[in-house]
Amino acid sequence: MENPNQKSVELMDSKTLLLFSDDLDRALAAFVIANGAAAMDSQVTIFFAFWGLNVLRKQEGSAVRKDLLSKMFGWMMPRGADRLKLSKMHMFGMGTSMMKFVMKKKNVQVLGNLISSARQAGVRFVACSMSMDVMGITKEELMDHVEVGGVATFLGAADQSNMTLFI
Repeated sequence: MENPNQKSVELMDSKTLLLFSDDLDRALAAFVIANGAAAMDSQVTIFFAFWGLNVLRKQEGSAVRKDLLSKMFGWMMPRGADRLKLSKMHMFGMGTSMMKFVMKKKNVQVLGNLISSARQAGVRFVACSMSMDVMGITKEELMDHVEVGGVATFLGAADQSNMTLFI
């Protein structure tokens, strides 16, 4: 028997990813999945929350006024995809360098290229507004073409998708 209080939702062929981490290996996984889904003609949204926002940060600094706490957050966090570290076996940078070396040797795309491919394929990048506020990150510090949205933006995309992943 059908529940009368339950609303029917027509699912689209879309994927929603919530990237909560700035670990290189997790970011790579998110973008490999996003590019694969986009190549299969799925609409893809990646919602970047908390540490995941560091993936979107521009490598060069932006001239924005911040309070001391926000400046300290900015100094402590990696700025952009090229400065992310592995979640395991980082070993003061040695593990991350080894991973990048092996990826290059095996012709695996680096994170920067995967991000560019995703943008070109129309993957939607949404930065969490609450996370930005908490971590003192401004829109000017993020890559171009990034939307800013709240939890309702994420939930709306997730409601309409046929797959949601938390990475």
